[in-house]
Amino acid sequence: MIEQSYLSIAVLGFLIFIFSTMYFLAKLYRRCPSNKVLVVYGRVSGRKTVQCYHGGGTFIWPLIQGYAFLDLTPRTIHIPLRGALSHQNIRINVPSTFTVAVGVTPDIMNNAAIRILELDHKEIESMATEIIIGQLRLTVASLRIEEINQDRERFLEAIKNNIEPELHKIGLTLLNVNITDITDESEYISSIGRKASSMAVNQAKVDVAEQEKQGEIGKALAEKDRRVSVASYNAEAVKGENDSKAQIALTNAILAEREAEAAQRSQVAKQQAEVEIQKARALAQTQFLEAEQIVPQEIQKRKIEIEAEAQANSQILLARGEAESILAIKQAEAEGIRKLLDAKAQGYKQLFEACGEDAKSAATMLLIEKLEEIVKLQVEAIKNIKIDKITVWDSGSAEAGKGSSTSHFISQFTKSLPALHDIASLAGLELPEYLGKVSGEPLNGNRTK
Repeated sequence: MIEQSYLSIAVLGFLIFIFSTMYFLAKLYRRCPSNKVLVVYGRVSGRKTVQCYHGGGTFIWPLIQGYAFLDLTPRTIHIPLRGALSHQNIRINVPSTFTVAVGVTPDIMNNAAIRILELDHKEIESMATEIIIGQLRLTVASLRIEEINQDRERFLEAIKNNIEPELHKIGLTLLNVNITDITDESEYISSIGRKASSMAVNQAKVDVAEQEKQGEIGKALAEKDRRVSVASYNAEAVKGENDSKAQIALTNAILAEREAEAAQRSQVAKQQAEVEIQKARALAQTQFLEAEQIVPQEIQKRKIEIEAEAQANSQILLARGEAESILAIKQAEAEGIRKLLDAKAQGYKQLFEACGEDAKSAATMLLIEKLEEIVKLQVEAIKNIKIDKITVWDSGSAEAGKGSSTSHFISQFTKSLPALHDIASLAGLELPEYLGKVSGEPLNGNRTK
């Protein structure tokens, strides 16, 4: 427990030491704003007496180092220079405005740190004013008034070249120079202006007169040339007009021909394009019809074919089943008929043998078996004839020995019924005697009993 307590105290102390060190270093670090120059003095690296920083920052070690800031804000200095002697010993007034500030190059910053670090704005402006006035007088003295007044660019360049090196010595740099107006007490500059103005006016008058003379001469020459030129130009114009008309006609003909060719090509191209469009439209319509109608119809046709094929197969199978069923029925019927015929044949054989193998007797026996049915059929034939009332119109004109018309009608009506012996004779049989017999042949081929 004691060891853990010592360890916690050691760790806590170490953390406090680290925090204190970081806080101490943070307090020693100084940052430089962009509108200032950080000047570190005291013990600095190298043989320099100060170290300048524009931007960034550095550590300031207490006791051995100190720091201060130089302001980079520009300062405007008004210089009302009066009575400065020019190269012609004429005094002139040069009111001007100068804008200066602390320089940011290393040498200029060092000069500013050495010479104006502890000075206030007024002291700095006063020092700069003295330097500017002295160098401005020196510059004016080296130039003629004409050079100062007429060539301002050269004058400003000379001022900058003379003043700026002197300002660098105290850590300042020249940003701008503005000369408002230049005057002199002897009115030399205004005289120069008036002289120049008079000379310009006189020269302008001379130039005007000269130009008027040249204008009259030129006008006459121009009139002459105009007449000659007009006549020549008229002739050339007529010729040119004719040539132009011919050229225009030729051009129009060529143009018409080319327009016709172009129209023809355009029409051909249009027709070809229309043909292509129609082909594409027909192809699209065909494809549309195939997709919309033919394909569904093909599908429907295929469906119907499949259904018909299935129905046909079904009907074939059904017909095959029915045929097989009918065949089985017919085979069964045939088998029954065959067996019936076999039985009849066996019966006929036995009847034939019972009749002593006499075919006529056997046929007679068979007919006798069917006699009842034949009589029944004969009765059926006459029973439906309604003879409850028969009206006969007899004129009474009967021939002698032949009877009346009524008796003949009854006789013929009775004879129209088939006789039993006639039926048997048609079958090639002769009935037994106990059934009666036919008495003889009548006159007209009819038998009588």
